[in-house]
Amino acid sequence: MVGPKAAHHPTIVYRPIGPSDLEILEQIHCDLFPIRYESEFFLNVVHGREIVSWGAVDRSRPGNKSDELIGFVTARIVLADESEIGDMLRYDSRTDQTLVYILTLGVVESYRNHGIATSLTREIIKYASSIPSCRAVYLHVIAYNNSAICFYKKLSFQCVRRLRDFYYIKGQHYDSYLFVYYVNGGRSPCSPLDVVAAVATYMRSLCKSLVARLWRNEDENILRWPKCKDTSCLLVNQNKRHLTTEGGCQCV
Repeated sequence: MVGPKAAHHPTIVYRPIGPSDLEILEQIHCDLFPIRYESEFFLNVVHGREIVSWGAVDRSRPGNKSDELIGFVTARIVLADESEIGDMLRYDSRTDQTLVYILTLGVVESYRNHGIATSLTREIIKYASSIPSCRAVYLHVIAYNNSAICFYKKLSFQCVRRLRDFYYIKGQHYDSYLFVYYVNGGRSPCSPLDVVAAVATYMRSLCKSLVARLWRNEDENILRWPKCKDTSCLLVNQNKRHLTTEGGCQCV
């Protein structure tokens, strides 16, 4: 097991998690999380049964410790229409949309603040982005875990929902926050980008309407004006109106 102090300049390497990591993986989960996971979960992780995972090791540690896990991330692919955030995705004609759900992410205490959790999360985002049908990465964070909440916000995850009494731990209920990171063009139906696009469309329509009205008024004014005996008078007035109309359009 990792000692109380990590190497001053650790050499962090990321690799897949395998069967030889079973014991240490269980131990770290037990140390870090208040939730107890069943043995089947760990067996599925190390054997890659519908779960993808990455592990972090410190190659600068002596002996066989150089390949011992000091951090990990586990995740699985789910169908969007069978997930709890299916309603938070913009409508897509494709029916095979998928999501990547982060199950667990952890780094032993002595190796924190080395960017390991960030690198592991980015591995998941990169993996999700490589799947054409995937639209988002999502996860839950217990409401009192402020450091995790700040961490995911820093990585541009969006906190989209608070779930009441989501966790039940040692006889007590706790709320959860749902975080989402959109990939491959995925986004919520009311994302900021959609709002901006809607406003831009409205402004273009308004501009066209105002220009059309200005030209209509110009035509009506031309018909109402009396004919000038001097043809140069009409040409001068038309030029002036033409310049005014162009200026109005630019302002709009």
